[in-house]
Amino acid sequence: MWRFPMVLALSCVLMACSRGPTEDELVARGDYLVNGVVACGNCHTPRNADATAVAELRLAGSFVIEEPEFRAYAPNITQDHETGIGAWSDQEIIRAIREGVRPDGTIIGPPMPILSYREMSDSDVRAIVAYLRTVAPIRNTVPRSEYHIPLPDSWGPPLGMVPDVSRDDPLAYGTYIGNALGHCMECHTPMVDGVFDFSRTGAGGFLLKKPLGLELAAVAANITPHSEQGIGEWTDDEIKTAITQGISRDGRKLAPVMAFPYYQNMSDEDLDALIVYLRSIPPQPPD
Repeated sequence: MWRFPMVLALSCVLMACSRGPTEDELVARGDYLVNGVVACGNCHTPRNADATAVAELRLAGSFVIEEPEFRAYAPNITQDHETGIGAWSDQEIIRAIREGVRPDGTIIGPPMPILSYREMSDSDVRAIVAYLRTVAPIRNTVPRSEYHIPLPDSWGPPLGMVPDVSRDDPLAYGTYIGNALGHCMECHTPMVDGVFDFSRTGAGGFLLKKPLGLELAAVAANITPHSEQGIGEWTDDEIKTAITQGISRDGRKLAPVMAFPYYQNMSDEDLDALIVYLRSIPPQPPD
């Protein structure tokens, strides 16, 4: 007779250990991601002439990034039903983020880092959606982006389940942070004929031209462990300061295109793992 309560108690413990996150936990994780390493507002919030965010239009889109291949308008991702994503289902938002397909079937083009976001775990993309649902709707109509290059029919086959990456493996988790979440290499890798040359991952050299309304331009830095051209001689603290404060080891201020106001919200655990990943990249000299 004593076996039944013990089995029941053990089942309850196992169920508690394997339960999914609550809605509050999802929103909290999404808040951390959106306002941290994923830095959605770095593109989806317009900026003033001094490159600071327009607070009253947070996540309402209309920031413009211009390259020879495109003139991209970041869309409104607030909960407005007419000009934002308020009428989209959760699955439609997830598909847009990770597969680059809008509810009407059209393809989302660059600079949205779809190839990186395809590696985002199910739980993290669900957390981002849960947080976006809490963002107040802002009515702001944004033009469609203009492309002078053909967009692909898709960014890859439909995704199945994408599991979480264990935090117990700093290199694997740091790689996940740097690629799937932070999409670092989609700016810090050279581009050839409109396509990133991932044989030289992290070598920098990608020219970021003047986005509409911003009097700035920047060249992405070499963030490989190259001893002279990269960050091979930098200390961990110097790398963290560059990421979170936008200050180089020589005291120089880095271009505000980098999402410093967001990266300063990253946890020490995530920053440490990211640095493990950056130190693992093959050193890349300049051309």
